[in-house]
Amino acid sequence: MILTRTPFRVTLGGGGTDLPSYFSHHGGFIFAMGLDKYMYVAVNRPVVGHHIRLHYSHAETVEHVSQLKHELAREALKAHGIENTFEVASIADLPAGTGLGSSSCYLVGLLRALLQTLAEEACHIELDILKEGIGKQDQYMAAYGGLTVLEIERDGRVTVRQLAPSSGDIGDFVAHTHIYYTGSQRDAREVLVDQNQAMQRKESVDHARVSDSLHRIKDLGYRILQAIEDSNFDRWGQLLDEHWQNKKKLSKKITWSRVDEVYDEVRRRFGVLGGKIIGAGGGGFLMLYSSKQHAALEKFMRAAEMPRMHYTVEPEGTKVVAQMGHGFLSASQSLAVAAQESA
Repeated sequence: MILTRTPFRVTLGGGGTDLPSYFSHHGGFIFAMGLDKYMYVAVNRPVVGHHIRLHYSHAETVEHVSQLKHELAREALKAHGIENTFEVASIADLPAGTGLGSSSCYLVGLLRALLQTLAEEACHIELDILKEGIGKQDQYMAAYGGLTVLEIERDGRVTVRQLAPSSGDIGDFVAHTHIYYTGSQRDAREVLVDQNQAMQRKESVDHARVSDSLHRIKDLGYRILQAIEDSNFDRWGQLLDEHWQNKKKLSKKITWSRVDEVYDEVRRRFGVLGGKIIGAGGGGFLMLYSSKQHAALEKFMRAAEMPRMHYTVEPEGTKVVAQMGHGFLSASQSLAVAAQESA
């Protein structure tokens, strides 16, 4: 039995430029951080039986891997010649559909358990085999964690660079950059479809608007990186607002009236310099930057039924946290142990 732990991620700059519909023409840039919130995946090869068993929000038991409904698990196992007699179970600190890269965390964690190459193989499965309309940052952030810069070439090659800020800078950044749960969940693919279609159809009336916004977002990503490397966190907050204004131009599905109302009010009342919905948009978590009035801001957001998620930066990517021989725990039992330790 092998148990892996993979961090969720938050994009700080350049979000959306990691989609093939953009980077294949212009190149992409992502600056993101791993969180100390995790996806746990356990795999086990039973000593008896010939079935494939999956335990996630649903349970599947099939005779052959091709019968699995869970697309990511099916393609990952097929890619490594696993046809039957295998068990996979997963649990997570945070729900799916909240913009923190849960599906790629699952896939990278599973590939780590299979002891294979990670980020690019996960990209191949999600983008090339399953034709998912998503980008490349989630897979790389799940594999690397930390504060990480991704330079994406037009041919899809990715150069990775990781920052090494001081513990004091990390403390200041986390203290001033709050994350609140909106209570809404969504399928990222449904939100990103407008952006992808606009970029793919140059004759579309939306192409100029979306491509211009993505160019600005990529430029903002470089400026955000510079602000954080300079420890100028108030500047990061101001750029975060500029990023949000451009991100909302990508699709009408990214924001909704309740978030817009809350955002305008916290900007007016609590010194919030900037914020954005994390991930593709349409639900999940709202990130806000404020260097003051933290308690008052948190109280207001709690009254708005958007509780704060406390976090710090996870410096590492996916890793094996337990490995046992036969006669120990099953995959599902090992996850129960992981859940108790996480609590």
